[in-house]
Formats: sequence, C-alpha cells, structure tokens
Amino acid sequence: MSVVLPSGRRIPLAPPEGWLSLGLVLLLCLSLAWSLDDARLVLARDEYTDFLTWTAIGGVAAGFLGAIVGWGRWRTYAIGAIFAALLTPLFVGSVMSPEGGPLAVLFRQAAEAAVEAWRDLIVLNRLSTPEYGHHLLVLGLLVWGSSMFASFAAFGHRRPLNAILLIGVLLVGNMAYTVRDQLPYLVLYSLAGLFLLIRFHTFEEQSDWIRRRIGDPSAIAGLYLRGGTIFIVFAVLGSILLTNIASSAPLATVWSGMGGRIIEWSQFLQRFLPESGTGRSIGPSFGSSVRIGSVWTTSDGLALTWETAPGETARPYLAAVTYDVFRLDGWRVGETNGVRRESDEELLAETGDELAPDGRREMVMQIAPALSRSVVFAPAVPLRIGQPVTVQLVGAEGYLAIVERETTDAPYAITALVPAEEEDGGPTKERLRAAGRDYPAGMLEIYGRAAVPPGTFDTPESRALLDDIVARAGDNPYDLAAEMVRTLQDPARFVYDSDISDVPCDDLSVVDCFAVYGRGFCEYYATTMAMMLRELDIPARYVEGFLPGTRDPATGVTRVINSDSHAWVQVYFPGHGWIDFDPTGGSRAELAPLPSGRPEPSGAPGASADASRGPRPDPTIRDIDEPGGSIIGGPGDPRGQAGPLIVVAILLTIVFAAFALVAWRRGPRGPVSADGAYGMVTRFASRFGFAPRPNQTVYEYAGSLADVLPEARPELELVADAKVEVAYGGQGLREDRLAALGAAQRRLRTSLLRLVLLRGRRRNRRA
Repeated sequence: MSVVLPSGRRIPLAPPEGWLSLGLVLLLCLSLAWSLDDARLVLARDEYTDFLTWTAIGGVAAGFLGAIVGWGRWRTYAIGAIFAALLTPLFVGSVMSPEGGPLAVLFRQAAEAAVEAWRDLIVLNRLSTPEYGHHLLVLGLLVWGSSMFASFAAFGHRRPLNAILLIGVLLVGNMAYTVRDQLPYLVLYSLAGLFLLIRFHTFEEQSDWIRRRIGDPSAIAGLYLRGGTIFIVFAVLGSILLTNIASSAPLATVWSGMGGRIIEWSQFLQRFLPESGTGRSIGPSFGSSVRIGSVWTTSDGLALTWETAPGETARPYLAAVTYDVFRLDGWRVGETNGVRRESDEELLAETGDELAPDGRREMVMQIAPALSRSVVFAPAVPLRIGQPVTVQLVGAEGYLAIVERETTDAPYAITALVPAEEEDGGPTKERLRAAGRDYPAGMLEIYGRAAVPPGTFDTPESRALLDDIVARAGDNPYDLAAEMVRTLQDPARFVYDSDISDVPCDDLSVVDCFAVYGRGFCEYYATTMAMMLRELDIPARYVEGFLPGTRDPATGVTRVINSDSHAWVQVYFPGHGWIDFDPTGGSRAELAPLPSGRPEPSGAPGASADASRGPRPDPTIRDIDEPGGSIIGGPGDPRGQAGPLIVVAILLTIVFAAFALVAWRRGPRGPVSADGAYGMVTRFASRFGFAPRPNQTVYEYAGSLADVLPEARPELELVADAKVEVAYGGQGLREDRLAALGAAQRRLRTSLLRLVLLRGRRRNRRA
C-alpha cells in the first residue's frame, strides 16, 4: 500500500516493521491513556477524561505519518503540535458541553476555561479555581505529546526502547499517585513493550540475514518470536506474583526518606493540580497556605511518634501551623517576621503570644517525625525546644504562625505550657466565662471582624446558623464558642463526609457551602466556627496539625499516623491565652472536656503577659508568604502500597535494560566485514556528535576518535587498517583478521558509548 505524490514520488504507507508493530505502539500509548482515565484525576469524574483515548490515537498517528513521509523529527513534532492545539481543545469543549455545539463554540469554551484559571491562580493569586478545563487540556496534550514521541521514536529513529521508557515513566508515576488498582494497565504496557522490542530485534536480524544472504530469514524470525514469547510470559507472570506477595515493602525506607521532600515540593504545585478523590497520600503537608477542597484524603502511614515522662496523663493536640488570613476557599499565613531562637531559648518571649505560667504547667515531650520536616509540632503553648529554630510571627504584636527547625531529620525535645488542674488555677468553664473581652491592642484587626472578607456569609443559611447560635448562647464568648461546638457536632444538622465532590460549592465560600449543604470534613467544621466567632468580634484562628494519636500501654510511646491529621480552632480568652476547641463531628474530636469550676467574678484578673509589647523581629530573617500546603493524598499506607509497584517497575526496567544490553553486546551478528565495522563506528559516533568531516581520510578520522577515546586506539586502528585494505587495496581478510575485527567491533560498541559523556564537554569548549 502506498500513496503517489503529485511529484511522482511513491510513499509506502505500510511500515517496514509491519502493521503489528504499529498496533503494539498504539497499545503502549493507550495503556497510559486508560491509566490516566481510570485514575479520575479531575474532580473524581472518570467521564471527563474519556477523550484521552482519542488524543493517544492522534499522537501515534502524527508520529507515524511523519516517519513514513520522511519528515525530520522537529518538522513532525511541529506539525503534530499544530494538530494537537486544534483538536485537543475541541475534545475538552465537548466534555464541558456534553450537548455539543459548533466547533468554534467548543474551542472557545476550552480557551476561556484556561484563561479564567490563569486569572484566578496567577493574576488574582487565589488558592484555587472553580475551572477544570485547563486540567483536561494539560492531560490531553500530555497524552498526545508522549504518544507522538513514542511513535516517531519507534518508526522514525528505530528506537522503540525510548518510547517504552517514556511511556513507562508516565504510567508508573500515575500508578504511584492513584490508589486505584491499575495492575492490568501495567501488565498491558509490559506485554506491548516487550513484544515491540522482540519485533524490532527480529526485524533487524532478518534484515542482516537478507543483506548477507545467509539462511532463511523466516527461520530466525520464528526462533526469536517463540523464545521472546516464552521470556515475556515468564517475566510478566513473575512480576504479578511478586506484586501479590511483596507485602514487606522492601523500599519503604527509601520512600519514607523522600516523603518529606516530596511533600514540601508539592506545596507550591498543589494550587495548579487537579483535585481528585483517588490520589495516593504521602502524608499531610503543612505550609503557609491551605486550599480547602472537596475531598479529604489521608493515609495510615506513620507521621511521628511522641512520648513523655512516666505518669503524664495529658494528651494535647499537636499544632503545626496557625492561620490568620481567610480567603473564602482556604487559609493563608499573613506577612511574617522571623525571629531566630537558639536551643532552649524562650520561643514566645516578647511576642503577643507570650503567656505567664500561672494556670499552666510545663510538659516535656520527645517527638520523632517519621519524615524529614522543617515544621515543629507543638502541644498547647510551645515554650522551649532543644535545637535552634525560627519562629514565624504575624502582625505588629507578633502572634505565632509556624516554628521551623534547621535540622529536619533528628527527633527533638519540646517543652510546652499545658493547662494546669483546676485547683492550680487551670482554665475552667466558669473562669473562661469570666474572662471578658479585654483583648490586646491590634488583636481584633487580625483575628476579629475586621478579618472577615466580603463573601464569607453570603447565603441565608449561614446567617441563620449564626443568628440561631447567638439566640441560644447570648453574648458571652465562651458560651458562644461552646454552643458552636454543640451545634456543629449535632449529626441531625451536620454530617461528617470526607468526599463532597458532588456538592456544587464552586461559587460559595467554605462557610456558605457547609451551612447550605451540611456536609464536610474537619476543615469545613473548623473554618465555619472560626469565621462565626470572628463575625462576632471574638478572636479566633484556624489551626492544622495532628490529633494526639494512639498510645502503646507497654512502651508508653504514642504513634501518630497520617490519618490523625486534623483541623481545629483556637479562641483567645484574656488571662488564659489561646484555648483549643474542636467542632468536628463524626467522632473526630478528642479534646478533654474542661471542668465546670466554681463561679468566678466577671472580668477576673488573669495571668497573661503584657500584650501591648510587640515582637523584636530579626530583620535578617526573610519574610514568608509562599503558596502551598494542604493535607493531600489518598487512603492507604503509601509505603505498604507503593512498595510493590516500585518493585515491579524496577523489575521491568531491569528486564528491558538487560534485554537491550544483550542485544547491544551481541553485535555484530553474522559474518564480519571491514565495511560493516567501519560503518558501525561512523554511525554510532555520528549519533553522539563525532561524525567524520567530508575531507577526512579513514586514518585521520580514526586518529581523531582515538584522541578522544585513547583506550580504544588499538581497536580503531585495526578497523581503519581493514577498511583501507579492503576498500582501496582490493585485498581480502584472512580468517584470523576477521575474528580479530569482530572482537574489536564488539569492544567498540561499548567504548563508543563514552562519547555521550564527552559530547557536553565538547559543546562547552565550543561555547
């Protein structure tokens, strides 16, 4: 089958490697498209990404046609990119408008979605965007581009291994992210990739036999196909068996070591990634901003362990970050000043959160994070820590936001002030009722009504909720906070739900969404309570960290896992400082109840420090106002679930690499010739940027290569001598010379690979 151009040139459509090879490349790329589709990366809706199958087909077709027509790599990619830019927005537009419409309308919808997402995330610097079309565009172009590269690599460059490696990296990366079982796609990819390598290797062998006229080419094809099929079957079955039995997670230590760094890297990117209910968790991240989405997914992987002195009964929450700025769809730490504290120096000295010890007692806790983290987890009011840290403070008075360590791997000892017993002056319900509203100067500007942005209470439901609580509790700050906890924990009104992706809250604030639909997780509960208190001009801040965890009675060590990550509220009471409240329902709250206590006179004197003193920030410490941070991922321990997948990926990589190495080292195959040996040298050297110049003789070229690869000089001289004797002297080579030439050619196939490393140095010298 061929096409005749107007110029009379005949272009064969059938690839020399056969139509089956094209089918295998297509199957390879479809395995990636189906894997991404199955992962439900965009709003957990699988129907949104069904079009990826067509982008994979389009990319394969573009790369294949470019190779068949004879276009170069960049021309093929440029023309393929033009078609991708025309067709992919149409696919996305059809997803956004299932009812269809003119092509111009579909294209415009996809373009407007991308522009609006850019405006929300970049221009307006919002924490999230209700748009999702831009995510579909990125996924579609990713599949098209990778498929086009794979197709042209196989049929244009005759390098199927490049195609297999690229698709494999993307496939395994998606499998490591999602919690959905995608082993069938890995098996499909493995079969397609291995058979593709076998077919290309067989085609090369047949070509050699035909060119040298040795034996029956069909015989060698049958031999390789039968042997390769047996090898593939055993390799895939072995991988599946290993996946099912590898419960020991042999790479768990490697994964856990990388987890902390990956979490920190993800903080900036999170705003731009699609929200999916099937993402795999590598642990919660605590950064300077948090976007509240529609899915709360964590894992059972170990986050940290902590222990205290024998006999200690307190089990406080472990705070990581306190947020002050609400952005309708999330929280952000405002502009901060960093104050460096040396080991065992008072962390909150001369800050707005400095608290006198009256009514508090010291508690020492040894904390050992499972992942490398800079953030310090602190119970109640952090007092001292046994290593240098930087305390990030917000506002002119200096209120605590984050404590960051310089040494991120080692365990640390932290001393905190926790509430004392009632008889020792600790907080009680009556004492908090009597605390009054004599708040420090400037506090309400950060944590009060002035910090409630327009659009927070825009629905009748949110206003009615606040009015109902005020009507039942009165105007006392403690009574209002306690009534909010009771109301929000009432299962008849609010239901804890970790997945509310079916709730249409795109145009509502977090508070309005929770009030209207009555469903959500801890971030919704805590945000609603904090903002209702602020609306009543009662200082409140949003906190993220961990629940106390589970204590082992035998060892006294408490284990905190990723699924213990939590959000709650701190409310300020004069004389007592910040007091924790947890409004989350669904049996998530673990705060010990406060004792009632004896009645106290209103406005009783407290033991707080002079809040009029401001902090003394260190001007050399940079301000922090970076995006990122949320509690991300999916259910299941990543080390227990991702370990087998990583083992399978490594096993398959070893299989591919071993197969390619054997094929490489076996050459040359069949009779050795001087022309073949010299052609091999020039061909491979040219690929690495060391092609012969037109005016160079054989000896000059061999000498120039020998200057670059001095250890290969004997082999290069032997090949050059043989080429000159045969091509210009008309001589034949004896059997011993042919044997020596074959050995030299085999050694050169490995030696010439070093030119890859030398190519960059050569470019630098030219520059």
